[in-house]
Amino acid sequence: MIVREHSNTFIVIEQDNHAHISAEIINNFREDFLNGKAFRKSVMYAIYMHDFGWKAFDTQPFWNDEKQAPYTFIDFPTPAKVVLYQHGIDVVEQQDAYAALLCSEHYTRFLLHDNANESQAFVKQEKERQQRIIAAFPDFDQQAFDFHYGLLQLCDNLSLYLCLNEPNVAKGNVHPFFRDGISLSPALHVFSQSKMQLSWLNEETIKMNESPLLNDLTIKLKQKSVRKERIFDEGLIKAYQSAPLQTVPIHLLANK
Repeated sequence: MIVREHSNTFIVIEQDNHAHISAEIINNFREDFLNGKAFRKSVMYAIYMHDFGWKAFDTQPFWNDEKQAPYTFIDFPTPAKVVLYQHGIDVVEQQDAYAALLCSEHYTRFLLHDNANESQAFVKQEKERQQRIIAAFPDFDQQAFDFHYGLLQLCDNLSLYLCLNEPNVAKGNVHPFFRDGISLSPALHVFSQSKMQLSWLNEETIKMNESPLLNDLTIKLKQKSVRKERIFDEGLIKAYQSAPLQTVPIHLLANK
């Protein structure tokens, strides 16, 4: 769950909806930013499904007693997080092994330096999965894989930028993840800079310093505004489920 707190409400966005925005972004990339057609469908599928493990959890969000707020993808307890990570990768692998390899790499990096037993067990298991999948591709190309993973990271971060920040956010109030821009993997050699800088032109429009988009793209961000008063009266799950779904348009410019 992605959460932004206001004085009287929580703005809540489901992780799977965020992933679908990531997929919509990659589906509108210019051809020269995709580096060929090898494994194209697998990469698209990985980006679309990379947060599928959160889907069932986010239908009934969890309450963080310590922070008096819904748990987010950042502070969600690790033992439960590992369960949903593994489930999401398992589902992806049933359809596309290369896509599962990308998702596995994505989540393994999150927990690589976490010393919790659950984290290290997950990393060990996923490293074994990765070796098994790679062995099934006799011509596996590490350089191409790094490029594909860089695309997943970029689209994930672009979508997170939209979800974590308030529309037309002042530069000094940008979420800490993106204060210095969005870092680009060195494997993404099609970009001329190491960071992507984003700037809001108004409440709905974002310009990128180096846009990979073929055409201007309008994203429809799905979110709920859940009133704190209702949470304290009815509980988080009931308040969340009864809150109406809002659609917020955000325009990404192609910088032609």
